[in-house]
Amino acid sequence: MAHPEIRLNSQQLRMLAHPLRSRLLTALRLEGPATATRLAASLGTNTGATSYHLRQLAAVGLVVEHEQAGGGRERWWRAAQASHGWLDSEVGGDPDDQAAADWLADHYLREFFAAAQHWLAERRAWPAAWREVHFSSDFLLELTPQRLKQLEEELHQVVLRYRQEPAAEGSERVLLAIYGFPLRRGQR
Repeated sequence: MAHPEIRLNSQQLRMLAHPLRSRLLTALRLEGPATATRLAASLGTNTGATSYHLRQLAAVGLVVEHEQAGGGRERWWRAAQASHGWLDSEVGGDPDDQAAADWLADHYLREFFAAAQHWLAERRAWPAAWREVHFSSDFLLELTPQRLKQLEEELHQVVLRYRQEPAAEGSERVLLAIYGFPLRRGQR
């Protein structure tokens, strides 16, 4: 069982700021434990590169060997945590850490938008019950940095409560992304 979340340190942040490594960790989190061969096939890469990058992720504690799967000579991997994050204040003093954080933030935002665009293009193929409950909302609030942090913490607790519930029959994986950031006056 993966630990719920981790705050990335400098070494983990730099290690994850790599396209294949980021894709590998995402695949393990979304699809569960897998071998390098299976991951290579699903991600369209070669087993040697996949195996190397899994070992690199394991060296910084982002993936671990999955003891319960397989057997024999196959080496199975799983994500060590369900999610991760970082604070800009912890990476702002080092240009390499900041570059890694910037790359990851941009990568994750692009992946979210790609998933949202895919949903919009394919939603008519889903049952009406799912089409009726999908949502996209934005809210304009007047907050201090402290109140924005408090809001994020409260939303985080709600999401964790839902994550800990057992999946009910008919459940699907749902991507929920929440961004909170200040707008310049007149920006909107």
